[in-house]
Amino acid sequence: MSDAIQSFPASPTASPLELKGLYSKVIWRLMPFLMLAYMINAIDRLNLSFAKLRMADDIALTDAAYGLGAGIFYLGYILFEVPSNLYLQRIGARATLTRIMVLWGLVTIGTAFVTTANQLIVARFLLGVAEAGFFPGVILYLTYWFPAAMRGRITAAFIMAGMVAGIICGPLSGTIMAHLHGWAGLHDWQMLFILTGIPAVALGLFGWFWLTDRPEQARWLSDSQKRQILAALASEKPSIAHSHFGGVLRDPRLYIAGLVFFCIYSGFNTVSYWMPTLIRSFGLEDLQVIGLVNSLPFIGGLCGMYLVGRSSDRHMERRWHLGVTMLLAATCFVMLGFVQGHALLSLGLLTLGAAAALSAVPLFWTIPPALLSPAGAAGGIAIISSIGGIAGIISQAMVGAIKTATGDLYLAFDLMAAMLVIGALLLLIGIPADRLRERHHGSQ
Repeated sequence: MSDAIQSFPASPTASPLELKGLYSKVIWRLMPFLMLAYMINAIDRLNLSFAKLRMADDIALTDAAYGLGAGIFYLGYILFEVPSNLYLQRIGARATLTRIMVLWGLVTIGTAFVTTANQLIVARFLLGVAEAGFFPGVILYLTYWFPAAMRGRITAAFIMAGMVAGIICGPLSGTIMAHLHGWAGLHDWQMLFILTGIPAVALGLFGWFWLTDRPEQARWLSDSQKRQILAALASEKPSIAHSHFGGVLRDPRLYIAGLVFFCIYSGFNTVSYWMPTLIRSFGLEDLQVIGLVNSLPFIGGLCGMYLVGRSSDRHMERRWHLGVTMLLAATCFVMLGFVQGHALLSLGLLTLGAAAALSAVPLFWTIPPALLSPAGAAGGIAIISSIGGIAGIISQAMVGAIKTATGDLYLAFDLMAAMLVIGALLLLIGIPADRLRERHHGSQ
């Protein structure tokens, strides 16, 4: 995270050394909490992909029902995402994140006690309702503290926590399910949901006492430091003069960005929810081994996020960095079908493609704040995230249906590759570079 403070904006009231120390203080106050929260968030989504390997027989869960359950999560998320982000502006990030984390932790724990596929689908819908607004809320919250020149690596650092969760989730889930089956009379997958849900409740309650909504409210900053942060944020030049939410809704670039995120999220979600199943098709059966192998793409994604985010910030260029990353993921996904039966080649392509797909997410989220004015950021970010969330519903239902009908996951990955190519073209054609450059230059 310390690299992010190298590109802070100039300030007439503070030396570069003072600003470096100031932003370092802000980073170490806020980012560890937010990153840990996102790690828990990612684990509480990914745990279903491992629970499926054992719960399918216990609750008669088909691949189609699993795909529906994985996807319907996003229906609940979408329905409440925009209201949650708009309400965050009224009550603050502290209250919003506390509410979200406690509720999603309780729903995760409750998922341990489903007995049918339909109950699982309902539980996943409720989890989406509980989580609604978390990710876009944090993205918005970061704009309250960090100027655009820092936001690429700050956003990448936050989302990299999700990659760390992916690295941890596999071995953690495999270990829990391998060793805790029968504990307290519960199945292994039940213990997985319970033990991964409790930390969300605990951290959410802690966040009420730890977070600060805005710089001007921070008791841990001096008055001078508060003024320096506010001055840096005020120096940014909005690229769109939206004075209200209705103005945001009339901007076509909002929907282009949403469609780009739809395509990115289709690939990202397919990797997240179906990778353990695909890895098992390589001939692996031991849950702990599957968990360890599942970590490799997330390790690649972690490295990719850092390198791509750093390069993007250094050159202040977003579109081509993102477009090339999406095309690389698409190429790897298409190639998977040509190397069936070759476990090492398949694993190598899956790792590189998944790493590229995962790396595209934080890079994308540097673009919406550059398109939206501060007044329109809350609703605009939530709408873009909601459009992407629709991909979570559609793509997972389609993957589950394809897997059930054909028994072949490779066709589903071909479809996701096509989506990534379409998204890259939409990005490069529909969002002109000069619109992004104007906002970035205004913050330097």
